[in-house]
Amino acid sequence: MIKIVDLYKSFNGQQVLKGINIDIENGRTTVIIGPSGCGKSVLIKHLLRLMLPDAGAIYLDGEDIIKLDTNSMNRVLKKFGVLFQSGALFDSMTVEENVAFPLHEHTKLSDREIKEKVMENIHLVGLTGAEKKYTSELSGGMKKRAAIARAMVMSPNILIFDEPTTGLDPVTSDTIDNLIIEVNRRFDITNLVISHDIAGALKIASKVAMMYDGRIVEEGAPEEFRKSRNPAVRQFLARKAEGVIKIG
Repeated sequence: MIKIVDLYKSFNGQQVLKGINIDIENGRTTVIIGPSGCGKSVLIKHLLRLMLPDAGAIYLDGEDIIKLDTNSMNRVLKKFGVLFQSGALFDSMTVEENVAFPLHEHTKLSDREIKEKVMENIHLVGLTGAEKKYTSELSGGMKKRAAIARAMVMSPNILIFDEPTTGLDPVTSDTIDNLIIEVNRRFDITNLVISHDIAGALKIASKVAMMYDGRIVEEGAPEEFRKSRNPAVRQFLARKAEGVIKIG
């Protein structure tokens, strides 16, 4: 569904993306891992056309979205649902109002149809009974699930998860991982997950790719990825400070 070809991006002379090449396969879950500052968030911003590259192409169903005009890109963006790292829920709205917001903004559905669709997605993420709660009344895990419901409500073809388990305890993180698996299984949605959580990545992924120094240095199915001999991958999987990856 998505093919990224030779993507380059620099800021003030510093090269961040140094020729990214990766295929994000239709109906599967691709997880991109890598150390902080390696360019993962910059890559996501290019997929959503929040940034334009210095060079390269991003093909969505064979169409290079980098070359699209604003109206055409707005059409393409309707195929995406995004779970931001913070959740990005509106504090002044209830769970139900947050999930309904995209439908009110971008569809002509009746209030009854919106209500049905919203409650269906709230039930999907296990928040039935919490629809009248405000953001301040939700736990971290509930906020993530509400954000997933909102990302799902427009029936996207592609879901982007930016660090979906950051700040969550291991049990809650596993709940979110299971939800990502269930969404992919039930709706055949293409998932792209950006994560630091190695265990979660290996659990949910059809394919794992590692970014390091602005490039994809390894990719493959989880069982293949575990066997990688790439020194950066080995260090990251082992969670060791010593090695080729330097944090500074």
